[in-house]
Amino acid sequence: MKKVISLIICGVLILGLVGCGEEKPSIKVYNAGEYIDTSLISDFERENDCRVIYETFDSNESMYTKVMSGEKYDVIIPSDYMIERLIKEGFLQEIDKTQISNYEKLIPGILSKDFDPENKYAVPYFWGSVGILYDKTVVSEEDINAGWEILKNPKYKDDIYMYDSERDSFMIALKALGYSLNTDDKSELDKAYEWLVEQNEIMNPVYVGDEVIDNMISGNKSIAIVYSGDAAYIMSENENLEYFEPEEGTNIWVDGMVVTKDCADVELSHKFIDFMLDAENAFKNSEAVGYTSSVQEVFEEVRDTIYNDNSAYVPRQGGAKDEYFRYQDAETKKYCAELWTKVKSQ
Repeated sequence: MKKVISLIICGVLILGLVGCGEEKPSIKVYNAGEYIDTSLISDFERENDCRVIYETFDSNESMYTKVMSGEKYDVIIPSDYMIERLIKEGFLQEIDKTQISNYEKLIPGILSKDFDPENKYAVPYFWGSVGILYDKTVVSEEDINAGWEILKNPKYKDDIYMYDSERDSFMIALKALGYSLNTDDKSELDKAYEWLVEQNEIMNPVYVGDEVIDNMISGNKSIAIVYSGDAAYIMSENENLEYFEPEEGTNIWVDGMVVTKDCADVELSHKFIDFMLDAENAFKNSEAVGYTSSVQEVFEEVRDTIYNDNSAYVPRQGGAKDEYFRYQDAETKKYCAELWTKVKSQ
């Protein structure tokens, strides 16, 4: 009996020792939906013997609401204007570039933008533009060359997907009217509101999110407002489609990887960012989701191979009327939100 008891005690001790082993280091990453080759997460975990808790958001605004409610993350991947807001509110810590061995591989032209002029807080992830995806077999060249006004052409009533985004929709109206997409002039915002209401009444557009991808691949409508990366992927699946950036100007954007001020594992977070910039990983990521890589050699390789005849993969650079979004003050943000609610309630 003593021998049995001894064996039991030994077994309990062994199990206890196994159970008391140190947990693997982990980080929480918060990214937009459908915006990564998820196999890269597993690759990073194996390479670093760690665990990645990966969550997604459907908009910069919903992401902001969640993190401001107290939810903790280590690495977040927001858009430029939201990065600017997080910087202003002291939510981010500076990137330690000595821990980012692949930093020098980034495309110089997407660095040093107004939202992070000294590149202290964000490392570019993907970049692109907002434009019009259209069916070449339905939409004439003359019509598409009308730019944003094609979205009010009665010929295409009931045949348009608008992106369900307050900021992007107001950008379109403001640019169509010749204004800056970053205006805080209420009279200009009122005119943009009127433009959107009129479009809604004339055209009966459908406001959508990520479902625009499958719908345009299937040819359910002839025109859609999309991000260039989504356009690149959709065009690779439907040869009838083309991408157009209106001459009146559009939003050129950069999404970046940032590290939160209360990050639980700064070293591992930097390793994750560096891992995503590795040429092999960046190629795999860009190929999977269709968005334009921030890594120079990967951008060129994908452009010249996978998307060699795909105009959407190469966003316009240097457009005189193109702009990056800037952070909106609280008053402007609230005013636009109220107007957008009224647009969609028409």
